[in-house]
Amino acid sequence: MCRFLIYSGHSPILLSHLITSPTHSILTQSYDSRLRLDQTRPHNGDGFGIGYYTAAPPPSFKRRHAGSDAARDVHRRSDEREHAEDDEEPIDLGPEPCIFTSTLPAWNCPNLARLARKTTSPLIFAHVRASTEGALADSNCHPFSRGALLWMHNGGIGGWKLGVKRKLMGDIGDRWFEGVGGSTDSEWAFALFLDSLERMGVDADSEVLQRQGFGHSVLRRAMLRTIERINGFRRSLPEAVRGASDTRSLLNFAVADGKSVVCTRYVSSRTDEAASLFFSSGTSWREQQPAPGSSGSGSGKGEYRMERRDKGADIVLVASEPLTFERDNWVTVPTNSVLTIHDQTVLIHPIRDEFYNAVPSFVRSSRFAAGRGQGVGDGVVGVEVGEVCG
Repeated sequence: MCRFLIYSGHSPILLSHLITSPTHSILTQSYDSRLRLDQTRPHNGDGFGIGYYTAAPPPSFKRRHAGSDAARDVHRRSDEREHAEDDEEPIDLGPEPCIFTSTLPAWNCPNLARLARKTTSPLIFAHVRASTEGALADSNCHPFSRGALLWMHNGGIGGWKLGVKRKLMGDIGDRWFEGVGGSTDSEWAFALFLDSLERMGVDADSEVLQRQGFGHSVLRRAMLRTIERINGFRRSLPEAVRGASDTRSLLNFAVADGKSVVCTRYVSSRTDEAASLFFSSGTSWREQQPAPGSSGSGSGKGEYRMERRDKGADIVLVASEPLTFERDNWVTVPTNSVLTIHDQTVLIHPIRDEFYNAVPSFVRSSRFAAGRGQGVGDGVVGVEVGEVCG
């Protein structure tokens, strides 16, 4: 299965501090996924993708100090040009995120490392793929986008080839149907999300909403409606089909509009655990200095830590698999929950549907997720899923 990572911060961060530099970065997870249980396919090497929103244009650079008479003379001669630049309109890059995808394994793409070292963003999606549906193609690499909206998925829609795909395709509007460029169940789920927004009276193509944001509560309601409709397609399959095949879904979805992020950790079962999902929040995400006399990791990668100087949060990370192995850095998102990030505030709500289990002491089984190659543990190296979930 896939792995994804989300960064949401008050300030932009260099992509390399998430994607390439940490010892257990998402690039490392493409070939060394500690929570991946599918030993027959141990790599997430079927392509990768990053999507990031560009920060607002910086204010005009002002030269405040001149170090020499010659420098001052140069600055005086450039005054006229500077004033002209001040009058220029800033470049409007639009609300749409920038997306870079490749079918190369993340560990084997030098352009990814080059881009990550020179790019900053306050909101980042990153995804490494292990395909379950859809061929190896750029059009099938996450994240997917529509205007300002970004979408990722880790898991799979149950009963996809048993009739769910046909039902989903027949239940969405033409413009969302025509907008699908690949063949993954993940992108079709995104089309269903866009259709769900429209049925709520919200136009996903609205230029005003794309610039101002759709609102975290709207995104959350559309996400829940998307899951509800997927479950409905599953229920409408003939009883003989459902009885003869496993049609459970693993739906770890993520959507962003440049302002807010909504994620789910979900399985269509009352007794099974969903695929792993964690979050970490704090005031800074920093590389730790090696202890005196230590040579560091020796791999050219650094050990990072989420620091908390107060009770507030300037940064939120969400990940299928933690980027660090310190237990106090990460919180496990409960199974069948929706996580919302708005203004770096994290809200977690249970998804109260037919698969909601209200018994706090109930321990869900890890067998289904493990059978799909997914981890469900607490993300700490050396801790097996069985030790956590029973």
